Amino acid sequence: MEQRSFEGIHDCVIKQRINPQRRKEKVYIGCGAGFGGDRPMAALKLLSRVKELDYIVLECLAERTLAERYQAMVSGGDGYDSKISEWMSLLLPLAMEKGTCIITNMGAMDPLGAQEKVLEIAGSLGLCVSVAVAHEISISQYSGSESLPEEPVILKGGISTYLGAAPIVECLERYQPNVIITSRVADAALFLAPMVYELGWNWDDLELLAQGSLAGHLLECGCQLTGGYFMHPADNHRNLSFAHLLDLSLPYAEVSFDGKVTVMKAEGSAGVLNFSTCAEQLLYEVGDPSAYITPDIVIDFRDVSFQPLSSSKVLCIGAKPSALPVPEKLLQLVPKVCGWKGWGEISYGGYECVKRAKAAEFLVRSWMEEVFPGVSCSVLSYIIGLDSLKASSVDNHSLAWRASEDIRLRMDGLFREKKHAEQLTKEVLALYTNGPAGGGGISTGIKKEILLEKQLIGREHIFWCIGATQTKAGESKSQKEVIADVMKCSVLHEPVATLPPSPQEDKHNSCLDCSSSPETGLSATPSRQKIPLYNIAHSRAGDKGNDLNFSIIPHLPHDLEKLKIIITPQWVKAVVSVLLDETEKWVDENVKVEIYEVRGIHSLNVVVRNILDGGVNCSRRIDRHGKTISDVILCQHVALPP
Repeated sequence: MEQRSFEGIHDCVIKQRINPQRRKEKVYIGCGAGFGGDRPMAALKLLSRVKELDYIVLECLAERTLAERYQAMVSGGDGYDSKISEWMSLLLPLAMEKGTCIITNMGAMDPLGAQEKVLEIAGSLGLCVSVAVAHEISISQYSGSESLPEEPVILKGGISTYLGAAPIVECLERYQPNVIITSRVADAALFLAPMVYELGWNWDDLELLAQGSLAGHLLECGCQLTGGYFMHPADNHRNLSFAHLLDLSLPYAEVSFDGKVTVMKAEGSAGVLNFSTCAEQLLYEVGDPSAYITPDIVIDFRDVSFQPLSSSKVLCIGAKPSALPVPEKLLQLVPKVCGWKGWGEISYGGYECVKRAKAAEFLVRSWMEEVFPGVSCSVLSYIIGLDSLKASSVDNHSLAWRASEDIRLRMDGLFREKKHAEQLTKEVLALYTNGPAGGGGISTGIKKEILLEKQLIGREHIFWCIGATQTKAGESKSQKEVIADVMKCSVLHEPVATLPPSPQEDKHNSCLDCSSSPETGLSATPSRQKIPLYNIAHSRAGDKGNDLNFSIIPHLPHDLEKLKIIITPQWVKAVVSVLLDETEKWVDENVKVEIYEVRGIHSLNVVVRNILDGGVNCSRRIDRHGKTISDVILCQHVALPP
């Protein structure tokens, strides 16, 4: 193994590139992973099917996973995503053969440790690989010196800042590596960096950066763009057959030097890529669509539109710089202990099972008060199979009560002290001999929860560095033999050429029509008749900290004006308030609703503040992200005005 090389320390103040070169007219960038739990096999399929792929990005880091990596590292475990071994063992041989560069943020809290692991894997495979790192550092540790230590660098207290594309561009310029591993880099920036490098863009090419960041934003969640997390039997416009979910293609993009963006899926693959899937992903985890903030540029999404070119290609146009296009500060995450989580579950079935679950909840709360008075108010209770998601019309809650015959009580508490969390688990376990009849399948757990507090820091106060190491292959198998072994062990099959449609699900399904018009084949929505919102629009929900956003995307664009009359802040607050175990006064004072119109896709983006019980890292709800709230909204019955 050669000596590790480091370059100088850089701050995050935007500096123009010196004489940037256009290396390609077009660059092809794929998404190999949209989150830490994504499927490595899908990434291998994308690599094997798309011959022209220049880069593949593994976006595997989120606030939840970053907090988990921090906890693991302070406990002596890996500060990087330990699944990097599986991913690299599978992808490296074919990526090397094709000349495809892998970019990933799986370095998390310890990019240097991840680099060492990848080099170890490459060596075991007999591959000569150059692995670069780009990561944040604390300048106070290196004042007056340009040299870096051999040991992994962590900012004090696990602090992590969203970096932009510049560190990755610098890696590409200096090393042309096979793999780039980063710390916390903004999702879209992982994709923007190779565009800037290959297409000769500069940091003041704001129109180009806006289009490139649009491409990154669409790609970053993987198969959510190509039919994953889209199929819904209750919505005739999304009712795909099971077979159409079997062979989803991860997405990739063709980006031209002039900013033309076409998102694609592999030819012959299943799933669906069309106006609707692109519209859902455009608004995913977006606040104000006129000012979507990334470290590199603030983008205006309001006039973005999508033009399907075929069943596998969609042209994306209309992204532009916001009125204030360059963010002066960067978002920084600071870990903070928010308490101890304790939880317990027990199942009941058959006659009056809901009443027995309610009795069990009453007992557990009462027993806790006997030992630790006042702590039971920190416990959130709900019944899975009845009201855990509140996904029913506000007028029909009683129907679910009568119909339930198979339910599970969950009690979830967030406490200041560990002993209180432990007490909850003990009291739930005691239901076996002291609770209502017929309860079973008890499970419990406790966990120390870390909250990532957010703060904005001036660019001049955030620093990063890059480095690279290359390993030489020893006497081992040839690269072709390695690839053959990987493909054999992975049981990689060719995509299904044609999928027979299900007569009930796919027949006349408009979402499989590659027409450029979203209303093709749809009949007019009835007026003055109460119908589920499912029949009028579709939606996807996303989270940012304690805030939620969800889209309202009409099947018929002209229904938008009618929906604007119905979907008001008051209506939204009335629907989502069932999620909160709070007083009406608290809801009025703390829950804020913002509604934005997105002209290019004839849709609404709704943002709800302070609705997620503290956010993904400390929420007591079964759906910590709030993803199911899109169905809470869509199951509401509304009557469109004429």
